[in-house]
Order: sequence, then C-alpha cells, then structure tokens
Amino acid sequence: MPFITVKMLEGKTKEQKRQLIERMTEVACDTLGVEASKVFIFIEDLEKDNYGKNGKMFSDQEPN
Repeated sequence: MPFITVKMLEGKTKEQKRQLIERMTEVACDTLGVEASKVFIFIEDLEKDNYGKNGKMFSDQEPN
C-alpha cells in the first residue's frame, strides 16, 4: 500500500492536482503492481512566504 506525498508551491489549480493524482496513481499501479484503491496520494501546498531559494523567499521572486 504506497503512500505518496507531493510537496509543491501553492497556486496549482484543482484540475492540475486532479490530473497529477490520476497519473501518479497509474504509475504506482503499473510499477508496483497494486490496485488503485491501495494507492494514497497526499498533496501539500507550500506557502511561498515559508520557503526560499537562492537567499530569497519564493514570494519575493519573479514568477517563472
């Protein structure tokens, strides 16, 4: 029974998250040989004010 956690910066749409969950579940099933009902995907939205890169908060950086 795989438990998969995805941490990403906030701002993705519900549809993007839905697609990510569907595709990650498919990959887990194919790779691990488990049923979809046994796969758990957790998405953690990270607030841009709480993380940084290259010495700057993500919320202060230019969007890519």
